[in-house]
Amino acid sequence: MGFTIGISRGIRDIRSGSRRRGRAPDGTGVAEYTGLWGWDVVPGARAAAGACSCGRAGCRAPGAHPLDLAPEIPAGAPLDDVTEIWAGYPGAAMMLPVGRAFDVIEVAEAAGCRALARLERMGLPVGPVTATPDGRAQFFVAPGAAAALPELLYRMGWDDPAALDLRGLGPGTHITAPASDRGGLGPVRWLRSPALDSVPRPPEARLVLGTLAYVVHRSQA
Repeated sequence: MGFTIGISRGIRDIRSGSRRRGRAPDGTGVAEYTGLWGWDVVPGARAAAGACSCGRAGCRAPGAHPLDLAPEIPAGAPLDDVTEIWAGYPGAAMMLPVGRAFDVIEVAEAAGCRALARLERMGLPVGPVTATPDGRAQFFVAPGAAAALPELLYRMGWDDPAALDLRGLGPGTHITAPASDRGGLGPVRWLRSPALDSVPRPPEARLVLGTLAYVVHRSQA
């Protein structure tokens, strides 16, 4: 996962309330993602009053995309390097590249909450799950799920996958990490937080997809 002792100690200090400068550096939250969870992080744009901080007129995803030319902070980067890089992008949102350590299956938040509760009752493996301020739930699953999603649904008996409110996110896309703001609408939050036993091996999509599709279908009905 790229986890290092130096970062581990730094994060423990942050969580225990140690503040050498009186408050936590902006990069400490980033270091938790890169050091503890082993995910790459990219500085992202912010939005206010519909305008994106990228400065492009007519931006297609205001406050919901990586900043142009911003450096990617790799998993396992030393804490000092993370805080130094992030200091150059004050106020940036934390963006996670999809398609490396995980893919994402996205559904409506209400259906996602019901599916999550059902999956946990059945004792099925579930990885991290986020909720976006625009009402979507994002389930972290093993890489490759986005490309295989239509075929997986078809094999499960869903003859018209396009009719289901399911979206696969894979390589080339980014999601906003909690608790960064997305699109000026508010912060992304965890519905199910990362855990050390699940982050290294997110569940295969087939283990959660049947339940997600069933709950989404019932919600539509």
